[in-house]
Amino acid sequence: YKAMNDIEKLRNFRFEKVSELLGDIKITITQISAGTQHNIVPDECRFVVDIRTTDAYTNEEVVELLQGAVECDAKPRSTRVRASAIALSHPLVEAAVEIGRKPFISPTTSDRAIMQGLPALKMGVGESSRSHTADEFVLVGEIEEGVALYQKLLNELSNRL
Repeated sequence: YKAMNDIEKLRNFRFEKVSELLGDIKITITQISAGTQHNIVPDECRFVVDIRTTDAYTNEEVVELLQGAVECDAKPRSTRVRASAIALSHPLVEAAVEIGRKPFISPTTSDRAIMQGLPALKMGVGESSRSHTADEFVLVGEIEEGVALYQKLLNELSNRL
């Protein structure tokens, strides 16, 4: 019951600061594990919280605020992955826009999140909705389109530098 209360608190938790670019911090309970028998009250309950941070708080601040909001023993798996963004005025973004790409905020993570201080785009081939699924795949034609797209991006970027 303590876990249920804490899960509800996390479900309804709102951070005071909101990122102008990235919006609200997202909190999602992704795993819950408790009990070993149907007729025995569990002596523990463990749950995993997926948190998509923004630039409004450091990861350490998010951990501290959430630990203060719940009764359970909350331990971060890692605080290494950080929210990241690149200015729309950066030549890399301008080159991508010039070749027909539309800037957007990705709700998913990538290696971009650990490339702090480096200008980078998250851009790839295939359908994002197929990512991280049991039958994840990319079509050969999508890879071919991606090669051509990257060549166009590099040519456009070289024209700007």
